[in-house]
Amino acid sequence: MASVTEHEAGGTGSAKAPASRREEAVSRAARLAARFRQFVEALVAHAFAAFRSFLLRGRFSSLTRRIVVFNVVALFIMLGGILYLNQFREGLIDARRQSLLTQAEIIAGAIAEGATSNEAAPVFDQMERRRGKPLDIRPRGDMDDETADRGLPIIPENAAPILRRLVLPTQTRARLYDKDGWLILDSRQLTASGQIVAFELPPPAGTESEGPIGRLRDRLLMLLPGRDLERYKEAGSQNGSIYSEVTRALGGLPSSMERINDRGELIVSVAVPIQRYRAVLGALMLSTRGGDIDRIVRAERLAIVQVFLVVLGVTILLSVVLAGTIAEPVRRLAESAEIVRRGKTRRAQIPDFTARRDEIGELSGALRDMTNALYSRIDAIESFAADVAHELKNPLTSLRSAIETFTLAKDEAAKARLMQIIQDDVRRIDRLISDISNASRLDAELSREEMDNVNVATLLETVCDLFTETGVTGSADVKLDIDPGPQGRAGLIVKGFDMRLGQVVRNLIDNALTFSPEGGTVLVSARRAPGRIVILVEDEGPGIPPDNFERIFDRFHTDRPDSFGQHSGLGLAISKQIVEAHRGTIRAENRHEGDGPEGRVLGARFVVELPIPAN
Repeated sequence: MASVTEHEAGGTGSAKAPASRREEAVSRAARLAARFRQFVEALVAHAFAAFRSFLLRGRFSSLTRRIVVFNVVALFIMLGGILYLNQFREGLIDARRQSLLTQAEIIAGAIAEGATSNEAAPVFDQMERRRGKPLDIRPRGDMDDETADRGLPIIPENAAPILRRLVLPTQTRARLYDKDGWLILDSRQLTASGQIVAFELPPPAGTESEGPIGRLRDRLLMLLPGRDLERYKEAGSQNGSIYSEVTRALGGLPSSMERINDRGELIVSVAVPIQRYRAVLGALMLSTRGGDIDRIVRAERLAIVQVFLVVLGVTILLSVVLAGTIAEPVRRLAESAEIVRRGKTRRAQIPDFTARRDEIGELSGALRDMTNALYSRIDAIESFAADVAHELKNPLTSLRSAIETFTLAKDEAAKARLMQIIQDDVRRIDRLISDISNASRLDAELSREEMDNVNVATLLETVCDLFTETGVTGSADVKLDIDPGPQGRAGLIVKGFDMRLGQVVRNLIDNALTFSPEGGTVLVSARRAPGRIVILVEDEGPGIPPDNFERIFDRFHTDRPDSFGQHSGLGLAISKQIVEAHRGTIRAENRHEGDGPEGRVLGARFVVELPIPAN
């Protein structure tokens, strides 16, 4: 008994395990659905918050309007294309036509089998019916040949119940014509006892298009495809041959036709022959009620318009949000650029959008770099102007003092000494003005000219030969050492301006000659390094104080012991400016005895590195 109880308990536990797993899975799915719903709600709330804040700011810029208009216009074009080229209407018409043909063939077959006359079948005189006389119904065998030939082989009394049963539930209209095209039966006139007959009457004259709204609606409807169809006319007591499909059906061929009634509603009609033993006894015409297909198409288009309105709202919302992410940063960048242009503040900060990593971020980074370069240039100009004023003020002060003292001098020796000071000051001012003019034109020339291939080996040979042949080196000697490397002289080519690079080498050699001792040597060398060409200018002078490695490239700075009126202190500053314009570097260092920097200073060394252009 105990074993049975344990077995039952185990079975109950195993049955509960799957149930608990299902509950856990359902709970997990519910949690995931809740999280997804919260995420969607947060996303929608954020979008609406951004849209609301944008609207409150009231900044509908031209870019915002264009983005919204372009997106909305594209959406309207798509809607117009869908409504104009909608294949649903054509498919619906084709399906309706096929169903009518199938229905008409079934009904025609039923009439041919159950409502056509034979030798004993009664017939009526159609001519007497046209004259309004009572029908002369009698068996075909009791008629003469002429009356029998005029008689109608379709029995109306038998055809009417067939039409009533097969046509009325389908909400279509059926008309039965004899072999001459005269109307026998019309389903609109087939009613059961107590049934109300409803006729489709044409609209009163002038009521459909009264007023501008009606005329506009009619014109718009006429633009839709299929509105140039043949107009539908009610035959009434006329012969059914006015319908082309009836004429073709009497010829033994099923046919269909599409027409537009006076209300602009589409009517699809089909006609099939009623045949028995391959003899055409008449024609059956089925037609849709006016507006049946149009109501379905109108409902389908209304659904499209409803979807369009929802998409339109979402498009406008997203367009405004998108425009806000584009137009607002651009507007802020434009305002900051305008502030920089007006120069009302010392340092106007350009907004930083570089974290966006798109075109706006690139524009922000470019504007920030341009602004920083502009401010750096302004600072450089201000500093340059201050340095120029200072450097010009010193010789002018000395010149004024010498001139004032010259009038007070008594002896000729004092006057000659003062005259020498005046001439030195004038030469110094002339040199300063020339060097300042060259330095001020340098940026403009470097930005206007196009860089070309410059062979560094040829350039150095030309400059060194110029110094040697003109004899400006004095007792010092200028030597050249070129290491072409495996690629030869063709590997020592850089992109640049040969005249300006030659100016750099001349300034460095001239500076080295100034500090070289009697009989010293200035060594100019060049070699190719990975990705760059290195130019060295070394002298045997006293070297450069370590504190001045950077200062010697400042404007108007000079360490020459005897340079009054001879040097302006702009040569190395101009050289640095030219090298940096070629995306290179220049630096100064000392040569030491031995390998380490602790040895005796053997002279100064200037190192110029120029990038090799990519192939």
